[in-house]
Amino acid sequence: MVSTWRRRHPDFPAAASEDSGRPLFDGAEVAEWLIASDLGNATLGELQSELALFGIMALRERFTPWQLVETLGSLLCLRRLDGRPLTGDKSRPLGGAEADDALWSALLRRAERIDVEDDFVLRELRSLDATAAPLARLAEDLVEAAYDERGAYEWLLAARSRLGLDSLAADAVAPELRRLFSQLTDLRLRLERGESLTLADPHARAGDLLAALLDDTEDREHIAVLAADLDPRLARVTRRRLFLAGVSELDLDVQIGSDLEERLADPDLVVTQLPYRPGENRSVLAVLEEVERVADLLRPGCTAVVLGPADALVDELRDTEASQLRSALLRGNVVESVIALPGGVLPFRPGYRPALWTLTRGPVPEAEGKVLLADISSEQLTAGVRARLAEDVLLWRAEGFRKLGGHDPSYGRAVPIAALEQTFGGPLTPPAPPAAAIWSDKVKERPALIAEAEARLERATADIRTYEDERGPFRGGVLRRVGLLPRRTTLGKLIAERRVTRLPGHRIDARHLTDTAEGHHAVLGPEEITGERPVGVRRIDRLVLATEYDRVALTEPGDVVYTLTPRLGLYIDHDGFSVVAFPARVLRVDTEAARPLTPRVLAALLSATRGTARSPGAVRAARRVEDYQLPDLDPDEVLRFDALLAETERRESLLRAQANALAEARHLTIAGLADGTLTLADPPARPANRT
Repeated sequence: MVSTWRRRHPDFPAAASEDSGRPLFDGAEVAEWLIASDLGNATLGELQSELALFGIMALRERFTPWQLVETLGSLLCLRRLDGRPLTGDKSRPLGGAEADDALWSALLRRAERIDVEDDFVLRELRSLDATAAPLARLAEDLVEAAYDERGAYEWLLAARSRLGLDSLAADAVAPELRRLFSQLTDLRLRLERGESLTLADPHARAGDLLAALLDDTEDREHIAVLAADLDPRLARVTRRRLFLAGVSELDLDVQIGSDLEERLADPDLVVTQLPYRPGENRSVLAVLEEVERVADLLRPGCTAVVLGPADALVDELRDTEASQLRSALLRGNVVESVIALPGGVLPFRPGYRPALWTLTRGPVPEAEGKVLLADISSEQLTAGVRARLAEDVLLWRAEGFRKLGGHDPSYGRAVPIAALEQTFGGPLTPPAPPAAAIWSDKVKERPALIAEAEARLERATADIRTYEDERGPFRGGVLRRVGLLPRRTTLGKLIAERRVTRLPGHRIDARHLTDTAEGHHAVLGPEEITGERPVGVRRIDRLVLATEYDRVALTEPGDVVYTLTPRLGLYIDHDGFSVVAFPARVLRVDTEAARPLTPRVLAALLSATRGTARSPGAVRAARRVEDYQLPDLDPDEVLRFDALLAETERRESLLRAQANALAEARHLTIAGLADGTLTLADPPARPANRT
């Protein structure tokens, strides 16, 4: 991007120095230029935070990643505790050994005065000397970009992988899963009732789950937090994070170990991610014992959300002792729901199969003796899936699912615990699709839809018979060529001879596209041309096109739209009036040329060009499109070839209509028999043979 900006914009800042022939730029000057030119594609705060984070990462040769995170977190906590900036008067010149010594000494004195018991900052600052003074200035830059210490610390922790702290990032969960935790605890509604709540996490790690819950509310004055972790460093990271999130020192306790300080308060909400163990070292029994410990923390009306391995929480169990413990948890009427999650929600461990249990002590009478089972392991955890799943669990917690006029769950299936006990140690997966799926209008209409598909199949078959009767069987009339081969030409020569005109594609903002019929013009991009997306799904309104893209030209009927990214793709726009999205481009045939081509012939010959593929490690295609070679056919041969291609297209469309109708009937039938909503009638009796 810098190379492009320097070439296109003369006012781009000049290089400040060079490093092995590479120009180096002043980061502050570049950020200011991006803000002034509106080319940064980011907010002012984001650019300022990136500049500060870049400065932090530049110090990795001087400090370890852990030292960077711990020291910066301590400095931010010191700033919050003391209520004053770290670097004092910004008008005074900064830098130099004497200034660094004075700054660091002042910071240590402040830390010794305000953090006497070393709860947040003291040991980290004492472990370094004045060479860490630049970190105080970078911490101030982060605060200025984020507006407060909490936002600065969250930005820093979000960059933990970029800093090289893989151990700190290993247990991070995907954003949608964090939001699912927040929704399942229903923290906001509980606080709106005026309740004072105690949150707890016995395996807090870096405090991601607790921080996600606090993100869901601004009312932190009525929240106390209990946490614990075996790693002393992570325990202090969590303590600093929760304090900066707005939890009062008196309402915050983070222990080193696995036991919570329950003397302070009984937890109302528990969220935790069980410690990860590799599959070969994982004990299913130990996982279930951890879940039992969490359940023991709950008093009536309290809730826990536990993330753990699916092989212990969902899968069939082979160990008798583990099966007995899971069965006891179910019979104890504390397991509210069991959810099989999709893989990938722990980005650092994509092969890990996670599952979620929600626990509630004292469920509503309608839910007693039952557990809600849900399986979204084959879904992508999008915002819509998350919202519907959370709705299932929250309504099940509040009132159960009434038979008449109640909620039909989107994913969950309420199953009697007695039925699960009949298959001792069996899998905790829904025995059938959710009732909402079985009784949906789409399912009820399946017989009618299948009948329509069968009628379309019958019509398509009749059309094929009629066409065959009129035109006869397909005969291409292809013969072996005798004599000289046709001379070769290239697409570049055809363009130079004006037999073909090449037109550019246009850069279309995704915000201006629509996937409804309201758009007047189809948008043709690489996805449509290569068949990855149906043509006509992406559209653009003609008013938007006229006001936002005054130089965009529409295609004409017969234009050949092509792309080289990600591979060669060709599409003939027979109808025209479409918008071609870059990097796709247009080839327009001149039918009035001395040796004219037709769009079908041009597209067919280009598709057969050799050497158009891209090797796996290449950034660009093997050759330019202008260098594609093709035979320069005689005009009469072009016409015969075009007629043959048109004939094959017509027959392919007839066969495709038949295949599509048959495929739809097959798909609907399989789906109906698989979920038990359809059955098959007896086959009609065949007439007996007469002699």
